[in-house]
Amino acid sequence: MTMRLRQIFYFFLLGMFVGLSLSGLIYWVITSIWFGNHLTGNLGRTDVASVTQWLAPIVWEGTFDSTVIDSIYKQQNITVATTVFALGKYTRFLKDFLESAEEHYFVGFRVHYYLFTDQPEEVPNVKLGQERYLTVKKLPSMNRWQDISMSRMGILEKLIKDELASEADYIFCLDVDTKFHGRWSVESLGRLVGVIHPWFFDAPRFIFTYERRPESQAYIPAEEGDYYFTGAAFGGSLEDVHHLTKTCREQMNIDIANSIEAIWHEESHLNKYFLHNKPSKLLSPEYLWRDISMSSGYVKIIRFSHVAKNNAEVRPNL
Repeated sequence: MTMRLRQIFYFFLLGMFVGLSLSGLIYWVITSIWFGNHLTGNLGRTDVASVTQWLAPIVWEGTFDSTVIDSIYKQQNITVATTVFALGKYTRFLKDFLESAEEHYFVGFRVHYYLFTDQPEEVPNVKLGQERYLTVKKLPSMNRWQDISMSRMGILEKLIKDELASEADYIFCLDVDTKFHGRWSVESLGRLVGVIHPWFFDAPRFIFTYERRPESQAYIPAEEGDYYFTGAAFGGSLEDVHHLTKTCREQMNIDIANSIEAIWHEESHLNKYFLHNKPSKLLSPEYLWRDISMSSGYVKIIRFSHVAKNNAEVRPNL
């Protein structure tokens, strides 16, 4: 009789263990789905892809709860470094960039702008909000816009290494000939963040303007590639963006030594980097649209866009 009771007791304990384990697993699955949906994923958009093949979220309007995600990041007391380059006639875009950023960009969070320019005297006096800072750094003038474009990776690499380690948690690197039109905030943060190019977000891969010459370090074969990313906006953690900029700078230096220049300069090298170092988060073309006057059925809100300009007039060697 004693042996029989002992067996019943052991089976009871085993049943309790299995039951609790299953309950815990079910709870974990439900909460994971809930947090995944509310923080990164799928709150109701069925007309667009909201996740990549490697399970990175793609941020569109309707795929995040701004109240929930803002409250989470508010507790972390983060600082977002933001770099922008304005050389030559590109200083004319600074006023709209800064004023619109103060209205829409990480509102309520600490932001430190790092502005690189060859004309510090042309930087407009824009009133910044509380815990919003601007540091102006002087650069020498350059004769070719391509050199301006390709020099950025090395400059950003040095900035992160020498200054930002104790100053910021995340960094975004943005073009200056742009303007904010809507919210760009903590929903965009991630370890490594790429922005899908507005010209190619709904295009087949064979249309992507990757570097196709094998001689270049930016070369991507025709059968490879996931998305085409813009070089006008990218970001992430300091560690990950430092590795990105260092790698791209090294690859561009190899190309220079071999007398080759990638078709779209640092953007080509950025796309090669993202091919082998998958972004942990993708931002939809809402976060860099082509022109505020252009629309698409998929893009419900334009948060950030290039401004119309005459390239031949503002670029030094055109």
